[in-house]
Amino acid sequence: MLQENHTRPVFRTESVTRVYRTGTVEVWALRGVDLALAEGEMVVLLGASGSGKSTLVNILGGLDLPSGGRVFFRDQELSRASDRQLTAFRREHVGFVFQFYNLVPSLTARENVALVTEIAQDPMTPEDALDRVGLGHRMDHFPAELSGGEQQRVAIARAIAKRPDVLLCDEPTGALDSKTGVQVLDVLHEVNRDLGTATVLITHNASIQRIAHRVVMLADGRIIRDEMNPARVLPGEVSW
Repeated sequence: MLQENHTRPVFRTESVTRVYRTGTVEVWALRGVDLALAEGEMVVLLGASGSGKSTLVNILGGLDLPSGGRVFFRDQELSRASDRQLTAFRREHVGFVFQFYNLVPSLTARENVALVTEIAQDPMTPEDALDRVGLGHRMDHFPAELSGGEQQRVAIARAIAKRPDVLLCDEPTGALDSKTGVQVLDVLHEVNRDLGTATVLITHNASIQRIAHRVVMLADGRIIRDEMNPARVLPGEVSW
């Protein structure tokens, strides 16, 4: 269960739509999405490819704007924000973790994390961030010297080093085997628990929903299920 002080909405969407147009063809990625995300909450987004999960997360993260409806981060309306305001929002409040790690191959783990800490307002040190994901002993290694799971943990360290309010994760275990995937989920679980970072986790793996406070399922651009998880488990208890 969420603690009482973790019930204030950090995100709120109202009737959000997103339409992509190619010539005369319209593709409706989102069709009237209403969603609230509380502080300190971990939410898993489920749904088939094309259901709208990534589009929704991109809009929450300020990477895209809705075609209609409204999006709020606390009291700031993102759906009316300028490019400059969205850039500041992403820099100050949001950490992103993607399926592919997007590390700079010519930089060490420490240097990859420092790319964020050098521009953040109140960051952790790269060393602290890497220690938090269990890679303090690997911080001077290059990505090619790290396993896939270790590279993903560096990506998580980079995302959390600026102490974001929100962590948005798009298939963070999609390129990993089950054992390594559990290690990455352990890190995300600990970040959510210890730092109180609101976390949204996109996955195709329905088993992963068991680690979340709440599960939201999308289909054809709509939310078809939104419910609290009554039997939350630790990542190590997930059956892949």
